[in-house]
Amino acid sequence: MEKTLVIIKPSAIRRNLTGEIIHRFERKGLQISGIKMMQLDDKILDEHYGHLKSKPFFQRIKNSMMSSPVVVCCLKSVDCVHIVHTMAGCTNGREAAMGTIRGDYSVSIQENIIHTSDTVENANIEIARFFKEEEIFEFDQLSPDVLYANDEF
Repeated sequence: MEKTLVIIKPSAIRRNLTGEIIHRFERKGLQISGIKMMQLDDKILDEHYGHLKSKPFFQRIKNSMMSSPVVVCCLKSVDCVHIVHTMAGCTNGREAAMGTIRGDYSVSIQENIIHTSDTVENANIEIARFFKEEEIFEFDQLSPDVLYANDEF
């Protein structure tokens, strides 16, 4: 089974949307393998958003991400990265399709509620960045045949 990282951003935390967002993932059939609240700092944000360091909005993103704690989640399912990224919707909340998390709860490019890993490779890197090995749990949630055909898992 594939794993991915989700960060429920300050824009969602401060609007009391945490439970709603987690609920949507659970209702879809995704398993929570790790979850915690944390305060992000310069060091982890410099690493996480390193690809944006040369952009004029880099510090603004960091300031936003440090404005309150965040909730980080490791989710697990078949095709988890694709499912979660699709459920989040496009980055710009004004353009995100209704029915997606950003489409339903965001009107901003920056204050867009949620971060999701975009590739399996990035998911693995990001999960390791935010979680220690012992914070990720392997357990039987449901019998896989409740969620998948027998040749899908």
